[in-house]
Amino acid sequence: MKGLRGVIGRVRGWRRGWHERSKLERIDLYTRVTLCSITWFFAVSWGLLPLGDALDEGPVAIALAGAFLAANIAQSVLSNRNVALAFDAYRGTAPFPPGRLRLPAMLQVLMTGLLVALAAVGGVKEEGLVLLVLDLPVAFGIPYVLLVPVRRFLLHSAAFAAAVVALLAAVGVPGGLLFGAFVSLVVVVLLVLVSARPSVWSLSVMWQAEEARDMQARLAVAEERLRFGRDMHDVLGRNLSVIALKSELAVELAQRGNPAAMDQMVEVQRIARASQQEVRDVVRGYREADLPTELMGAQGVLQAAGITCTVEGADGPAGIGAPAAVQAALGWVVRETATNVLRHGDPRHCWIRLARTRDAVVLEVENDGAGATRPLGGADGDDGGGSGLAGLRVRLGALGGSLSAGAAGDDLFRVTATVPLTARPDTNGRLAPSPEPSAAPSALPEER
Repeated sequence: MKGLRGVIGRVRGWRRGWHERSKLERIDLYTRVTLCSITWFFAVSWGLLPLGDALDEGPVAIALAGAFLAANIAQSVLSNRNVALAFDAYRGTAPFPPGRLRLPAMLQVLMTGLLVALAAVGGVKEEGLVLLVLDLPVAFGIPYVLLVPVRRFLLHSAAFAAAVVALLAAVGVPGGLLFGAFVSLVVVVLLVLVSARPSVWSLSVMWQAEEARDMQARLAVAEERLRFGRDMHDVLGRNLSVIALKSELAVELAQRGNPAAMDQMVEVQRIARASQQEVRDVVRGYREADLPTELMGAQGVLQAAGITCTVEGADGPAGIGAPAAVQAALGWVVRETATNVLRHGDPRHCWIRLARTRDAVVLEVENDGAGATRPLGGADGDDGGGSGLAGLRVRLGALGGSLSAGAAGDDLFRVTATVPLTARPDTNGRLAPSPEPSAAPSALPEER
């Protein structure tokens, strides 16, 4: 019973690990497992079944067949271990250690010699010889084709095929079988080439696209930081220069006993307070959410990250016609959900929809690629103070609104926020429901 539970636990762990991977990581794993499986498929079929003929040909043939099988298994194990390193070398992420090919090359020579010896003692029949020749270069060829240019691989394969045919001819294999062995080698070499090389090339292109997408997202964030820095410089630069000049003037006037120094210091105080207010206005753009601004920002950031973003209803009464307090609340939802789209899952498309009912505004944010999405909100670093979907629920709950999030079908994730049209800020600067629509202010007060 414990053994069965352990097996079930491992299967669940593998399934959980599979679902936690992104689509690209799944494709990467699938490609690697497929190439490794091809090696064993050849080893246990065409590399094993023909060896049964040696059982009727005496102890020498049996010993040669056993040695060939052992060498084939060892070659397959080494091939699987080298596939991952060959992947990395092909993508240019890590060099392939040259010494790791020495033992596989020696095993390849040994297997070739054993095959020729089996043919010499009659330990393999005519059809079996062709099948063994098909299996001969597969395990060594799969990682090797990723490490050398295609032209070099074909030249080396042609030389290997010529050597195998020449050795088989030297031990008396008939001409018809020699031709079949040569054709078999050509077919299996081309099979290795077209199965391994294009697969890894496609995977490499997808990884490059993923890296470019991540770089675009980082550049979008960096550009926003530069914009914030420019705004702060424009706001503070001139005013601080004026404050410095007037302070120096006030010092000189005070040293001379001139009463005008008092007027200069009053002016410095006025400019400092004005600067403080201007800084608040700049920061408010980051601390307070404006729906049109957040919609444009979310669309720009998502598109910069390679995600197609479609916004519907923003120009209608649900968008520009909603009260300012409602727009501010929905702006927070757009900001947080756009962040979640970037951080979770593997999205390619995002849809933002605004609709207005008789007494509320409904915002829907839906994205695909949600197969690897984790539960959002409190489980993802939410501190209960306004970050994550759990924080949005608290914020909208104070307005009498609601927020729901979850799967919306295969590979889709949807967040739906509903805010009543009567929402307004309370006297403490927090959003709260209002009994009268006309009481909604034009903007949120400064966040405290």
